Amino acid sequence: MRYGYARTSTTDQNPEAQVAALQAAGCDVIRTEQKSGTKLEGRTELQTLLQFMRPGDALVITRVDRLARSIGDLQTIVQTLADRGVSLVCTEQPVDTTTATGKCFLDMLSVFATFENNLRKERQAEGIANAKAKGVYKGRKPSIDREQVKAMRAAGLSAIEISNRLGIARAHVYRCLKD
Repeated sequence: MRYGYARTSTTDQNPEAQVAALQAAGCDVIRTEQKSGTKLEGRTELQTLLQFMRPGDALVITRVDRLARSIGDLQTIVQTLADRGVSLVCTEQPVDTTTATGKCFLDMLSVFATFENNLRKERQAEGIANAKAKGVYKGRKPSIDREQVKAMRAAGLSAIEISNRLGIARAHVYRCLKD
């Protein structure tokens, strides 16, 4: 069986082009999701595929960056596939883990995907620093009233009681009280 996996990072991106390429590549089942590729957590469609595929199956993607944006995550996925006897194939890049050349190219592409992700983070940090210097970046508005937390503590409530009443983590209560 050939299983296709299409991923976009945000809901304003459309996975249709990926799905069409996966259909043209002969995928029997195609799973799509709209999640960040920077981490594996929360990617339920990918996890479903990784658990479901059997020896001799192939996971087909359009590009390596659709699967993972870090070398570590990509290596984890590839190792999981290898342990299950599943190959990885890309439609737009010469990646096929059943060949030595395909494995080599996969490793090179994973380095570039990580590099691209790091560049994006640097640009974002530069943009935030510039906005802060101009006084236009204020950060996220506080979601918790710190004075309310302090008042509740002064009224004799424990950190656990405060966190339960406000629906926040106990660690956040402690941070509010520390300030």
